[in-house]
Amino acid sequence: MVRLHKPLLSEYQYYHVSHIAGCDHAGAGAIAGPIVGAAVILPHAFYNEILGNTQTLTIPIHLYGIIQQHAVAWSIAMVDHIAIHSMGIPNAAQLAIHNALDQLKTLPNLLLVSGRSFDGYKTIPHQCIPQGDKIYTAISAANILAKVYRDRYMEILDKDFPAYGWKKNKGYATPAHKQVIKQFGGTLYHRKNFNKKEK
Repeated sequence: MVRLHKPLLSEYQYYHVSHIAGCDHAGAGAIAGPIVGAAVILPHAFYNEILGNTQTLTIPIHLYGIIQQHAVAWSIAMVDHIAIHSMGIPNAAQLAIHNALDQLKTLPNLLLVSGRSFDGYKTIPHQCIPQGDKIYTAISAANILAKVYRDRYMEILDKDFPAYGWKKNKGYATPAHKQVIKQFGGTLYHRKNFNKKEK
């Protein structure tokens, strides 16, 4: 279960424009796998219909389809391990969000981006919101899309690399995951610091 400390806010209560895109990414803190970005434009009434009066939500996968069904527009983009190795994690995370925005079918008037820094996207105004997925519905929706999509992708990779436990740890640095790397070395999907066997 995902427990919210307080109800999420509707972004349209505070920003009076027609289309606001919430943006977030998943996987930047992992040691294996891609970074996935997502952008979501919710209808003005979405907060009241889905998140209005509850402190407890079911597992995010429950909302994955609901968000896609009700959103004005949504998109998901993945930046793979090759690009992460080439440009580094911060740039790859931003690229994932940029690529997601490129795919939106509706042009937003404003971007709300989870985090403390963002270089901007085209000429669309943006605002960075630290831990924005815990504050605004659109950012939370983007976080859920990015996380669930990435989790599913890691479960697929797990079939080829079952020893690393990606079905369970999703590529994050659990003690068991790090122990397997120490014993056998990493894979091509691991970040540079974790793709070699310790001697």
